[in-house]
Amino acid sequence: MTEADMFEPLRLELRRGSLILAVLGRLRREHYGYTLRKALADVGVEIDEGALYPMLRRLETQGLLVSEWREEEKRKKRFYRLSGDGVVILEQLLGEWKRINASLDRILQEV
Repeated sequence: MTEADMFEPLRLELRRGSLILAVLGRLRREHYGYTLRKALADVGVEIDEGALYPMLRRLETQGLLVSEWREEEKRKKRFYRLSGDGVVILEQLLGEWKRINASLDRILQEV
């Protein structure tokens, strides 16, 4: 097994949780799918449609997002934003993220 073969699955696993946090963070303001993808990409977080839309549906099913269909520019678009529970969970996840990051920084700076 090559380094690339070992690295890629681990990279994807590491990225998966980060993407959820990024999506929830961006949805503090309402977006529809395309503008959400663009807003994430603008800050260096790339996510393809095949991953984003199932994630949005899953997060909505879990009660973390609410959505509504609206017509904009003569097209129906589904707009997403955090629910009340989503706001609470995002704050809890951010706290956990900061604790993990601080711990990892200490571990990785050890000589």
